[in-house]
Amino acid sequence: MKITLLGTGGPRPDPERHGPAVLVSTAASAVLVDAGRGVATQLVRAGRPLADLDAIFLTHHHYDHISGLGDLLMAAWNEGRTRPLPILGPAGTRSILAALFDQVYAADIRFRIREAETRGEFMPHPSEVFVAQDVHDRAAFEYEGVGVLARRVDHGDALGLTEAEWSAFGYRMQADGASAAVSGDAVACPGLEALADGVDVLVMCCYLAAQEIDSEDTEFLATRVIASAPQVGEIAARSGTRMLVLTHFRQKPAALIRSMVDLAAEDFPGSVIAGEDLLVLDV
Repeated sequence: MKITLLGTGGPRPDPERHGPAVLVSTAASAVLVDAGRGVATQLVRAGRPLADLDAIFLTHHHYDHISGLGDLLMAAWNEGRTRPLPILGPAGTRSILAALFDQVYAADIRFRIREAETRGEFMPHPSEVFVAQDVHDRAAFEYEGVGVLARRVDHGDALGLTEAEWSAFGYRMQADGASAAVSGDAVACPGLEALADGVDVLVMCCYLAAQEIDSEDTEFLATRVIASAPQVGEIAARSGTRMLVLTHFRQKPAALIRSMVDLAAEDFPGSVIAGEDLLVLDV
């Protein structure tokens, strides 16, 4: 199993880091978790044809995690993809795809289908190629030998939205005798602990450095919305993982990112890595 960090940034545009996206691949399969800003370009840079993807899992519907989805799907369709590609995510994923195909890209789709028809060729509607599916807690899937387990995680539960209004997931992948967990955006919670338990690699959000947690607002963000440097080492230590890979950084100087690694290492005895775009890990 290989893990490729396609994007390690966050909501703020960062020329050094694209939007959140993690590719989990084997010799026979490729599963994408999240589709943040620039994901299609990053897949090409990683040497992975868009037609290779076997499934896309979305952790949640914050724009920085799905802003590259439409571009990715339309690019794959325009390149001639006809093999069905499942798009799985929280409740509302079907609605997002419907809006993309029925509204946002409707004119483009009409144009390209008519263009194909004038050449005597058949081009399926993208809704026939990209099939959305809402996931639920503890749902399990398998794609070309890669097993995927979904668990609901706490990403802003303190805000009081209903599950129908908002939900977030992390995913655990198993293949070739190896395992990895991708937290998505989360704080410590039972779902995250279950996903991370005993995995070889935990890819964990780590948004803020300790020095950035300097107000009630940032304290709330770090403890109730998205894990940050003071928390990630403790989560990894409880999980029993052998490697902690930090990602989803708010834009900051390199020295602050190094401080996040050092702080996590105080609690976690395994290897701690600060993720970078296009970093490849063999698991």
